[in-house]
Order: sequence, then C-alpha cells, then structure tokens
Amino acid sequence: VEMDANVQGGKAYGLLKNYQEEKLNTVNEAYLSDPKYAEEEDLDSKLEMFKKKYMEFDLNDQGEIDIMGLKRMLEKLGLAKTHLELKKMMLEVIGEASKDTISYPDFLNMMLGKRNAILKLILMFEGMGKEQEPKNVGPPGRRTFSELP
Repeated sequence: VEMDANVQGGKAYGLLKNYQEEKLNTVNEAYLSDPKYAEEEDLDSKLEMFKKKYMEFDLNDQGEIDIMGLKRMLEKLGLAKTHLELKKMMLEVIGEASKDTISYPDFLNMMLGKRNAILKLILMFEGMGKEQEPKNVGPPGRRTFSELP
C-alpha cells in the first residue's frame, strides 16, 4: 500500500511540475511577442534557459520562488545566506516589500533587465562556471602532428 502512495506522490509531483512549466511557457510566449524585448538577441533561447533555471528552484504551489526555495537553491550552490540576506535579495528582485515570492515575470525582468541584482549575478556566474568546467583533469593528452595549428 505504501508503495502505491509513493507512486501517486511522484505522479502528482510530475503533474505539478508540468503545470508549472506550462504556466512558465505562457509567460515566455508573452515576452516573445512583447515589443519591449524585440531587440533582445536570442530571446527564445534565453527564455528557455531562464525557465529551466527558474524550475531548478523549489517552487511553491503557486509556481513561485518563496524565501525557503531561494534558501535551498543557494545552499545547493554552496552559498548559505542569512534570512535577512535572503529578504534583501528578494526585495532587490521584486522591488516591493509587500510580496514574499519571486514570480516568473519578476525573475525574467531581473534576468533581462539592466540592473545587476545579486541573484542574477549568482545565477549567471553559476551558469558560466558549468560551461567552463574542464572536461578532463590531469596533464593534457599528447597532441598528434595533424592537431597542431
């Protein structure tokens, strides 16, 4: 019986993730047709990347990043923050103290905006770090004559 409940939980989680992704896709489509972002280079691939990045956070039931989701994500990246630091980071993204979650449009405005919010810098740095990781560690392999420039 327990196993069945577990499968159901996994399925429910999958459905929630699918639902959240659908919602984010809808937002992405709105951004793609927004004249404000018409000049943005590779907007569709950027939006796809931002969506994946957003979904890495533990989203709440509304599909938004709350302070605990932010805290867990930063801890995963090895950047534990105090509650106050987290609140400041969120405030920087959403720009108002009355809200305590980062919605996907808030997130996109931060990522596409000119201001360098701390969270944006962390995510960009983390993204770059992944791309530049050396593939093989150790002395470089011997180069053959045909590989020389």
